[in-house]
Amino acid sequence: MATTPVTARVWGMYGARSRNVAVTLVLAGLFTIGVFARGVPTGASTGFDLSAAPAVPIPSFAVPSALTALLCGIACVALGGLQALRRTERHAYGILALGLAIFGFAFLTWAGQSRSVNFIDILSTSLIETVPLSLGAFSGVLCERSGVINIAIEGQFLVAAFTSAVIASATQDPWLGLVAGAVSGALVGALLALLTITYAADQIIVGVVIDAFALGLTSFFDLSVLVPNQATLNSPPVFRPIAIPLLDKIPIVGPVLFDETIFVYLTAGVLIALQIGLFRTRWGLRVRAVGEHPRAADTVGINVTRIRYLNVIVGGAVAGIGGAAFTVGGTGQFTPNMTAGLGYIALAAMIFGRWQPLGALAAAFLFGFTDALQFALSVLNVPIPSDFLTMLPYLATIVAVAGLVGQVRPPAADGQPYARE
Repeated sequence: MATTPVTARVWGMYGARSRNVAVTLVLAGLFTIGVFARGVPTGASTGFDLSAAPAVPIPSFAVPSALTALLCGIACVALGGLQALRRTERHAYGILALGLAIFGFAFLTWAGQSRSVNFIDILSTSLIETVPLSLGAFSGVLCERSGVINIAIEGQFLVAAFTSAVIASATQDPWLGLVAGAVSGALVGALLALLTITYAADQIIVGVVIDAFALGLTSFFDLSVLVPNQATLNSPPVFRPIAIPLLDKIPIVGPVLFDETIFVYLTAGVLIALQIGLFRTRWGLRVRAVGEHPRAADTVGINVTRIRYLNVIVGGAVAGIGGAAFTVGGTGQFTPNMTAGLGYIALAAMIFGRWQPLGALAAAFLFGFTDALQFALSVLNVPIPSDFLTMLPYLATIVAVAGLVGQVRPPAADGQPYARE
């Protein structure tokens, strides 16, 4: 009788997610001790600026870089060991988030040695970068929970960004630009629904084709329409930050969460509505039933086609709001391929978040934070090649999805067309 090796039996006690989290934290801690702690001159210190809320002044502080990195490395190793000893996947992502936060702090102490790091600016930029990704991920959740794969998020981003820029420029009203972005995203969603639900075309192929079509179409109209009419059709007004009285004065949290543009508040509203709607309402129960077993849902009187059409179109509108954030919520100008593949990153965030709104938001924030970090590191002139800094957010996404998610199970009917017999 063959015997199972001891190491295999030990690893078999843990789920893939728990193992991956434990190993990741231990490796991150060892890397922190071996590279960050040892790569700092003796006596170097890093300053952290938290003075973004003048009404409630918070003094800046400095920490010894080498000692701080060493302690952070030990903490990461300890968290990894704790996760290994727990033998459960429950709260594994919470422990991972804490470990990654500690690792990020250690990285900042190494990068900012003998300099000052504006921590509030990094968090605020992270939140801004997170908004379109979160909305794209929410769009994916809406579609895939009903059984339709939405690869077309990138195309919805581009079409909405273009449309919102043109309408807002022509009317000089960013609100009309926002509405136009949502409507155009919904129209792309309707096209996706028509081809995949009514005509049962391959959902992945249709999504890729829509993305390529949107890229070509917006690039063509940019060159032929926007470039000759830059002042009138591609100079939209942008939304300004809206401070929430009293809440914006809360130290650290206030300037980051409660003094932002309307897109941040819309993202929060969509998150709450989607989380409650999917898991606390009759509509959500029907959507999840359609995504898991459409034939069973049909037998109890649920209109599968109508549910899928509604979710795909509403999901397109949500992604359209995310696309509008690139222009009337950010740069104030449309440029060809300005989304740079972020629609696919939003799709990865949805998978990392296990098709749940809160998980998708957390995954999107991971990318947003690494994107903000690369801007901060370029200002700090760290000894890291600029090309590596540019690819840092995408590398973090690949590691997160490929190495940390473990085995995931999408909705059972995801990607499967349905026709009544």
